[in-house]
This record gives sequence, C-alpha cells and structure tokens, in this order.
Amino acid sequence: MKNSTVTDGGCLCIAITGGIAAGKSTVANAFVAFGATLIDADAVARDLVAPGSPALAEIAEAFGPGALDITGALDRRAMRERIFADARAKETLESILHPRVRVELRARAQACTKPYCLLAIPLLAESQHAYDWVDRVIVVDVSAATQLARLMLRDHSTPGAARRALAAQASREQRLALADDVIDNSFSAEDLRAPVRRLHELYSHLAHARLRP
Repeated sequence: MKNSTVTDGGCLCIAITGGIAAGKSTVANAFVAFGATLIDADAVARDLVAPGSPALAEIAEAFGPGALDITGALDRRAMRERIFADARAKETLESILHPRVRVELRARAQACTKPYCLLAIPLLAESQHAYDWVDRVIVVDVSAATQLARLMLRDHSTPGAARRALAAQASREQRLALADDVIDNSFSAEDLRAPVRRLHELYSHLAHARLRP
C-alpha cells in the first residue's frame, strides 16, 4: 500500500482493519502477545476528546450540549446513535476527529523502536489515501451474517439498528480490496495463533531485511 517514505529506515508500519464487530481487537491483541507494538486509532481518539481538550470543545460547539454527558465528557452512546442515523453528522464528527487522529498515529509510528508496529484503524477503507505511508494492510474478515450476529450480541441492539451500523461503514469488498494479508476471524481465539504467528514472523523478517545495508 505504501506510496511515501515517511517511515523508511524506521519500523515497518502494518495497518489492521476490519468491519465493526469483526474482532479486530482480538486479532491485534494476539499480535501483541508475540511482542508487537499496537497503536490503536480508537484509543488515540479517546485521548483526543478528553475533558478540556480542543477536540471536545469543537464537538460540543458543532453538536450542542447533547454531545456531552452529565460529567462533561463525550456521550459516546448518544453520538454513536446520532452518526449512524445521520450521514451529515457523521461527516462533521469525522472532520473534527480524523485529521487529529491521523497526525497522532503518524507521530507514534515514527517514534516506535520495534521492528514493526501495528496500527489499528477501523475506518481505513474510508480514508485510505490519508494512510499511504503504511507499508501493509491486514484485513480481519468474517461473513456478513457473523458480523451482524456479533454486533447485536455486543451492543444488545435490534437487527435494524445493527444493519444501520454496518451500512454506515465501507463494504466488506472495499476492505478486502485493500488487503495485503487477510485473517479469517470466524473461529476461536486459539485458532488465531497460527496465522498471527506466521504474519508476525513475516513482518519481523521484512522489517529486518529493509534495514540491512
């Protein structure tokens, strides 16, 4: 995927993405167990909207007091429901958060001292050109039926609400089109060990190979 030299000479940058409820965190944590450094876009976004932050102030200005809970923190559930139901609201929130998240992800990747780092980016397919400095892409994949069932179980949502959430993201086909590597996460966590080990060894090899004189 890489089209720039932002991190040449540094760590290999591997983006990991997948649809909502596909199990990206489970796969990412399996890489961490092998020693990989994980940089999570969702965690970065949470840091950026901490109470008192410029991003949170901008969100409150754009969406009104309903964007905040009684403590003054971002009301994540309310905002999630709002953006799933309103494409314009989704675009507004993304315009506030995504540029900040991209800058921070890039900075953390550049600071990584491990052979490779894993960048968990749920919405990579929706913003792929902003990440043309990434070296490779892993797509965590499950069937549409599995994804729907997991989302309903996780969020205690109705089939209609779950389908709206899925429709708000890029399609499975769009994500797979980006993939250098695909991990089928239809099975148990134990079944992930072998494919994750194989990719961990591949990325370690690629990272060391490009550092050779």
